[in-house]
Amino acid sequence: MKKKIASPRPVRLASRTIFATVIAVALILSTITYAQPTSSSPDPKAGAETTGTIKEYTPGSILILDTLAPNEPTQFKLSKSVVYVDADGKTIEAPGLTTNQKVRVHYMKTAGENVADRVTLIKE
Repeated sequence: MKKKIASPRPVRLASRTIFATVIAVALILSTITYAQPTSSSPDPKAGAETTGTIKEYTPGSILILDTLAPNEPTQFKLSKSVVYVDADGKTIEAPGLTTNQKVRVHYMKTAGENVADRVTLIKE
């Protein structure tokens, strides 16, 4: 009488299933870990900055920048307490902003609008 030996197939199938599960869990965990904010991530409350060339400027009201990105020009509403700074970091009272001048704008998103609170002149 011959003994029936169990086929190795169930063991292979089980090991493949376990392996696939371990890989799936590792992928999920790495994705979650990667998406966590870090201390170097920008704080949305701190605002953002962009650099561009002034396309249009209305003192005390609006600043429109052409940026390097292939986007439409970006419009900024100037906050009532906007600070203008020269390229050396010194605050200036009445900026002589003109079109085609390069600037860096610090802004916050407020009610869907970009509100600039700091405009820095850039030396060319």
